[in-house]
Amino acid sequence: MAGTTQPSAIDDILAEYAGLEQQLADPALHNDAAAARKAGKRFAELAPVMATYTKLQAAREDLEAARELAADDAAFASEVPALEETVDELDKTLTDLLAPRDPHDGDDVVLELKSGEGGEESALFASDLARMYVRYAEHAGWRVEVLDATVSDLGGYKDATISIKSKGDARDGVWARLKFEGGVHRVQRVPVTESQGRVHTSAAGVLVYPEPEEIEEVQIDESDLRVDVYRSSGKGGQGVNTTDSAVRLTHLPTGIVVTCQNERSQLQNKARAMQVLAARLQAAAEEAADAEAAAGRQNQIRTVDRSERIRTYNFPENRITDHRIGFKAHNLDAVLDGEMGALLDALGQADRDARLAAE
Repeated sequence: MAGTTQPSAIDDILAEYAGLEQQLADPALHNDAAAARKAGKRFAELAPVMATYTKLQAAREDLEAARELAADDAAFASEVPALEETVDELDKTLTDLLAPRDPHDGDDVVLELKSGEGGEESALFASDLARMYVRYAEHAGWRVEVLDATVSDLGGYKDATISIKSKGDARDGVWARLKFEGGVHRVQRVPVTESQGRVHTSAAGVLVYPEPEEIEEVQIDESDLRVDVYRSSGKGGQGVNTTDSAVRLTHLPTGIVVTCQNERSQLQNKARAMQVLAARLQAAAEEAADAEAAAGRQNQIRTVDRSERIRTYNFPENRITDHRIGFKAHNLDAVLDGEMGALLDALGQADRDARLAAE
């Protein structure tokens, strides 16, 4: 039935959108780059809501006019069913857009991948997962930066830290799409080290947390940090391996360790590592303060144990299965090449349905 949108919710959006439009038109706002980015980002987030609302209002007016004229002209009567369907679809879309959202949906993310049970095979699988996320990010037009990686003897990742950032303002950022990736990922395949052709099962873990552009609430006391520097082992051009430019930060109160070796200088690596540490501390603080947030992230890995899997990648059957929502598809090769859209759409829809049901 059309007309289910909550009036108070859309009224609040209309008022906020008008206010942001006025702010962005004021040259004084743009003297503060951070405030201008924040306002622009929120304005972009509300744009799809406003566009859908405008279409819905026009469709409702057309439907009302067609119903009034239908009694005198059969041509108008024949238009009524299609207009009713349009109104219902737009109303449903608007209701979905107005559903409660994760406040971090517009944020960038940091992904950490860790090999687990399975030795070299697990490390190779972790590198396959890293490539999958990098390929998906490239398809989406996002920026990817490998901040740190420990490579195994066969070229896999024992662990890796990757930053993924969107370009420009958008209603949904990287976090909105990749926030469901945290957890244990299980692989079933014949390892390259297996001479008998037997299928083995191993696992790798993924941690994902938002990296807001402005981290306002986290204060890091330098006395709480242990800073170690060492020689970078990654690619970075001539001279990168000749100085102790890589940085490892240990946050003593929490035991969180962050390393960065991607930048050219020790100062740059330390600054980037501090940003990642602040994002991790913010995520930890939110989980500790908000029981709902902690429950929402309960699938993040605790130990890279196969029993805590969120997803299975079955190579012999070319099948991917997400155990949280019962999603199955037989295009594993395509997914690992970055075609994650259908999977992430299903996870996002399940999350939206849960948020609407909780209202």
